[in-house]
Amino acid sequence: MEYVVEKGPEYSVLKVKLLPGESITAEPGSYMLHRGEVEVGTGLSGGVFGALQRAFAASLPLFLNTFRARTPAEIWFVPSIPGDIKAVSLRGAEIAVQDTSYLAHFGDVKLGVAFKGFKGLLGEGEIFWLKASGSGTLFINSFGAIEELELGPGERVTLDNGHAVAIEGSVKWNIRRLGGFKTLFLGGEGLVIDAVGPGRIWIQTRTLAALASALSKYITKGEKK
Repeated sequence: MEYVVEKGPEYSVLKVKLLPGESITAEPGSYMLHRGEVEVGTGLSGGVFGALQRAFAASLPLFLNTFRARTPAEIWFVPSIPGDIKAVSLRGAEIAVQDTSYLAHFGDVKLGVAFKGFKGLLGEGEIFWLKASGSGTLFINSFGAIEELELGPGERVTLDNGHAVAIEGSVKWNIRRLGGFKTLFLGGEGLVIDAVGPGRIWIQTRTLAALASALSKYITKGEKK
């Protein structure tokens, strides 16, 4: 498998070249085009239980599409939101990915659900993420550009939950509310992630929540007649 990411970081496209017999699995709706003879199959990646977990807990599609090359082939994939695409080599590690940032994977990759307890707005709760493990390549996408942050042993960082794209399994992290209710409702800040290295964190330079908030000022709700 060979790949290249072009048109980034605003409108990235992932172009993958496969040899006969090679395959890549991707999020439904991400397919753009292909050259060569390709067989497409739809299935429950990770088994029925794992797929149901992802669908209901992590808000991920129940089914994923697998593209297998019959001849030398090239396939293009694009995420549903404008932004960057990053290839992450798992190398036997585990990566937690926020639910809108999974694009595709190649190789021996298993998908499951990771969750973290946190003190939410009104009490205890949980946030669910996708969990990818194995020895293949994971393709993640973002809203805006992707920055890779490398934490040394014991190094700490706090980041806005909405800017987090993926977190390596060696990083210890938890989710909490930033400040009190005044900060939440008047200061425009919500949940944050406290992380301790070693390991890598991938962050996005923009958030969909901030965009939605900005656009809401210019959207006039229709009056009921």
